[in-house]
Amino acid sequence: MSIVTVQLGQCGNQIGHEVFSALCSDIRGTHGLCSKKENESYQESCMERFFCEEESGVPVARAVLVDMEPKVISQTLSMAARSGHWKYNSHSHFCQKQGSGNNWANGYSVHGPRHKEAIMDLVQKEAEKCNRLGGFLTIMSMAGGTGSGLGAFVTQSLRDAFPTSFLLNHVVWPYGTGEVIVQNYNSVLTLSHLYHSSDALLVHENDVIHKICAQLMNIKQISFRDVNQVIAHQLGSVFQPTHTAGGGSGYSRNPLGDLLEPLVPHPEFRMLGLRNIPQMAESSLAYSAFSWPGLIKHLRQILIANAQMEEGIDWQVRPPHPGSSISSTNKPLHFNTSIANLVILRGKDVHSVDLGSFQDPSLYTSWLNPQDAFNAWKTPRAFNKYEKSASLVSNSQFLLKPLDSIVGKAWNMFASKAYLHQYTKFGIQEEDFLDCFTTLEQVISSYTNL
Repeated sequence: MSIVTVQLGQCGNQIGHEVFSALCSDIRGTHGLCSKKENESYQESCMERFFCEEESGVPVARAVLVDMEPKVISQTLSMAARSGHWKYNSHSHFCQKQGSGNNWANGYSVHGPRHKEAIMDLVQKEAEKCNRLGGFLTIMSMAGGTGSGLGAFVTQSLRDAFPTSFLLNHVVWPYGTGEVIVQNYNSVLTLSHLYHSSDALLVHENDVIHKICAQLMNIKQISFRDVNQVIAHQLGSVFQPTHTAGGGSGYSRNPLGDLLEPLVPHPEFRMLGLRNIPQMAESSLAYSAFSWPGLIKHLRQILIANAQMEEGIDWQVRPPHPGSSISSTNKPLHFNTSIANLVILRGKDVHSVDLGSFQDPSLYTSWLNPQDAFNAWKTPRAFNKYEKSASLVSNSQFLLKPLDSIVGKAWNMFASKAYLHQYTKFGIQEEDFLDCFTTLEQVISSYTNL
């Protein structure tokens, strides 16, 4: 089944480009460490998911690019074409001459309705090219105006036009000390609207990725491109083909459905976090050896201690003792409770890996059976340059703190009516803000009480 990617705004288009580049370099790599037959079926499966074949033999990304100013889209189109390995369809993009000025209301209330028909027409054309449509992946940031405001509008339009398709929003969380003064307003408006129309939100925090670039990748002067490449690597590690549990010998047919069905068992809980190990500079790889037990032990501790990466994990955090009926308020400090987790393993000897430690009932909320709450996907085909790698997609309290913080900051501004006039002039009223705060307070409360 195929996924149509919708890239929204500057951030969405730049990350989208890095994602397709990462997928393409992975399927072209010779580091498969698996049989030729396995490698071929992996490549075929990836191509069907993300690319259409053209007469010229150059794969074309199944993507629609949307931005309210032309610069980023024209750069993105030409960079892809220059690579020679893949390209975008030259007709699948929509841009205007004026941006959204970092104003969510401008993107949502003005640009959205004005350009809905043209944008949805492009999406419909991409969807019709798929033999079997598996769903949509949107890529957007929360801080600006186009990605967030127009992104929320397009997400609602996708939900209306394709009510039965899977819809996953990949959302980039702004830096805590961001460059946009109204980023907390934009974020609150984006998140609450996506919560009503999306199946799930897969979140990357800029601050976390920045730390990974500095501490694990040893990059001295970190650019947005460095950050986007780490995000793209992590997304690729989830969306490249794998064998799902009980899926027989073939690669998973419906990547979005297989991801969302086990991870989002309840509509109140739609926030997914992603962790991936190992991550390191190319130059260090030659001196590193990884064992599965070591990777799994680290990944589990990252989960329960809510660590951001494999460096600086708090090893003191332990799950509560089984059988101790403690309320959520007396839980061990910093312990991260999960609703559902998915572990994805890629590389050699993958089928002998013991994942029992992730099935420990004390990691999960009491209302789901641990057998249902945990899933694993595996493939002997290595990903990018790592002979063994593991990813964790988690519906847990990973995002509780950042969410609480962003809502708190936005509320403080709202209470003093700061900058509200910039939103009301485009028709977003105080009541609309209050509805959004109510939605997110409910989400915070549900995750807190796990």
